[in-house]
Amino acid sequence: MLALRRLPRICPRLAGVRGNASIETPSTPAAEANTQLPPPPQVASSPAPPAPSPAPRPAKTKPAKASEVAPAAKEDAEEDTGKTPPRVWPTRRPFISLERPREWNRPLAKGVLPAYDFALRYIARDSKILRKELADLKEALKAAESAPEGEKDEEALQKMREKVKILEIQAEVNLPDVRWMARNGMADLNVPVYRHLVEQKWREDGALDLLMERIYQMSVVPDLLPVLQPSLDLRVNFLAPPPKSMYLRARVKRDHKQVEPGIFLLPEQTRKPPTLYTTVFHNDTRLYTLLMVDLDVPDPENESFQSYLHWLHPNIPLSAFSPSPIPLTTTHTRYVPPHPQAGTPYHRYVILLLPQVSATERISIPAIEDADRLGFNFREFAEKYGFDGTRGGGAHMWREVWDKTVSHIYEHTLKIEEPRFGRMPKPDPYAEIKRTKRYL
Repeated sequence: MLALRRLPRICPRLAGVRGNASIETPSTPAAEANTQLPPPPQVASSPAPPAPSPAPRPAKTKPAKASEVAPAAKEDAEEDTGKTPPRVWPTRRPFISLERPREWNRPLAKGVLPAYDFALRYIARDSKILRKELADLKEALKAAESAPEGEKDEEALQKMREKVKILEIQAEVNLPDVRWMARNGMADLNVPVYRHLVEQKWREDGALDLLMERIYQMSVVPDLLPVLQPSLDLRVNFLAPPPKSMYLRARVKRDHKQVEPGIFLLPEQTRKPPTLYTTVFHNDTRLYTLLMVDLDVPDPENESFQSYLHWLHPNIPLSAFSPSPIPLTTTHTRYVPPHPQAGTPYHRYVILLLPQVSATERISIPAIEDADRLGFNFREFAEKYGFDGTRGGGAHMWREVWDKTVSHIYEHTLKIEEPRFGRMPKPDPYAEIKRTKRYL
């Protein structure tokens, strides 16, 4: 069965074409007479114009590059063709940083999810109430501190100061824009709530757990010190490993790379001192001492291992506002690159950043001579100058094994003969039998 279909208006002349949805019109003389076209209009005769001469053929020119075409020419070309060039979309969104900051945006528009809108209003109202309470408490604290000396209650003032610190964090800690900036590395550590969130991220998101796991798995505690409780985030950057191709080694510029605690590094990567980055969570300036120690230098006389001091730098002022990386402008005990001895297992290298006994008074530590680096006893050093791992600080560690570049360090940096170690050969119980003839 055929179906009738209405043709669009743009095709009125196709009505006479036979198809599945058209009906053929009857061909009669009357219909043909009605469909005849009128005669063309009479035009006065005139001499024919001369034929135009052929235009000269344009010379071939080299097409200009897209970067050399002027903007006006591009717009004219777009108008002539009636087409706009395709938009080039970026293949990857740039990373968030202080140079390329972003603002927090709602993941959902208003009205899409009423529960989300209500939660944002509730958080904003709670923050407003806490800010008002904080402002009233600051006024009360200011009035209490301005009272005469005999009428001051120091215990009550201390409680009020602690409550002010708590309210400064609670008033903004749940705001989504504050949490977003702290999560994406745009936190201002001058603000207490950002220091709280950054420290919480360091302690709970796995960075501190990984460090402590490697320190205890590799027996840094108790081989170096009996206990360690880090209170600041210490990050170590060394050169990236060289490419395997000898052709590329002299042609590729290597960048500094952050070192994960406990991994293996090449001695070539640690030829120069590392770049140390810190995130400190206290706003007052305190003094720290930096040490770098190798725990696995062989001691043949005692058939054991001893420590070697690679680096020492006391009286480093640090706070939440300190520049990062640490600017080590002066040299106390120069940096000696790691040089694990041939024939020994992997060496553990530890960097400690420990707080000094007095946060403001500088200590006088004599520079360690190169001859006294081997056999460095950290426990005696810590007892003498008052260093304690339970009072906080920072730590980091990695491992290295011997390769051919260590020989270059002994020859040009240490300028001593390179020692070589190995296991004593075991006696062969069948030596006598092997020396006799097998057959008569």
